[in-house]
Amino acid sequence: MERDLEALKQMQAFVDGVDEKLRCSFQSMHQGYPLETLERFLQAREGNVLKANKMLLDCLNWRASNRIDDILSKVITPNDVIRDSQLIGFSGFCKKGRPVFVLGVGRSGYDRAPLDKYVKSHIQLNEYRDRVLLPEATKHFGRYVGSCLKILDMTGLKLSSLHRLKILTAISTVDDLNYPEKTDAYYIVNAPFVFTACWKAVKPLLQERTKRKVQVLHGCGRDELLKVMDQNTIPQFCRLSSKELAKQKDPSLDMKVNYFSPSHPFHLQLCKYIEQRTVMGRPLGHVPQPSFCVTFPEPDDDSTEVVHVIESTLERLAAAKKGMV
Repeated sequence: MERDLEALKQMQAFVDGVDEKLRCSFQSMHQGYPLETLERFLQAREGNVLKANKMLLDCLNWRASNRIDDILSKVITPNDVIRDSQLIGFSGFCKKGRPVFVLGVGRSGYDRAPLDKYVKSHIQLNEYRDRVLLPEATKHFGRYVGSCLKILDMTGLKLSSLHRLKILTAISTVDDLNYPEKTDAYYIVNAPFVFTACWKAVKPLLQERTKRKVQVLHGCGRDELLKVMDQNTIPQFCRLSSKELAKQKDPSLDMKVNYFSPSHPFHLQLCKYIEQRTVMGRPLGHVPQPSFCVTFPEPDDDSTEVVHVIESTLERLAAAKKGMV
């Protein structure tokens, strides 16, 4: 897409006019690439400068009021419990150098910690991606890398997943409003009927930009994923069918394969990074403070409608299943 230099010039002038605290937060966001960051907000608002500026200002105020710039020096406990019930990991880089994250959506319970801890953990991962992984990728590949790919494994998704919608909506809203255009594609794999039914219901409600990003792949999606990433980046649940996986040894025994384990190298590296920054930012004689708070933006009307459609679809499927018993 051709860059709209005049629009970006207007947005830069807008940022230059905000107070110093917000400008500092913007520096933390852009990591040396201010125009690329402004462009993301402009794309998210379909090229409308006024709407993009408002979105950016809301984001900067949210970051400042919640001290998001300091979140990578905050330990969220209990970490192992969160990791075991919010399955997310990192499998490598695609052929274009973008980080590839894997999410076990179908098997994530989100039921062992308060909602705010799952959302704060998600924000930490976003900030680690933006301030550590993406700058490292940019340096390694010798070109700007500012976005990622996500593979969503729907294995285990059931009708009882209705209770997760509040958490997933909160996480999605944080991403939409404060980390726009950071994910180029969502690859859905191992999708059961319950997902297919919900996707069919909500797809007409989504913006075209969002629909283009969501790609529901056939089965485990191996062949399609090989077009954008190498074999060693594709997670185990995408290399084999569910029947083939069942014949393998328990993948959770191999921490290099089980991307979701707190003992996987990525999570160990993340925890080490946070712990080091926590110690560095702690004054001598510091008394530990209570857990920090983060406010979550309210979902917009479109997101609320999507949630209502998913809820009604799941309820309809549950009623149909009950009638068949």
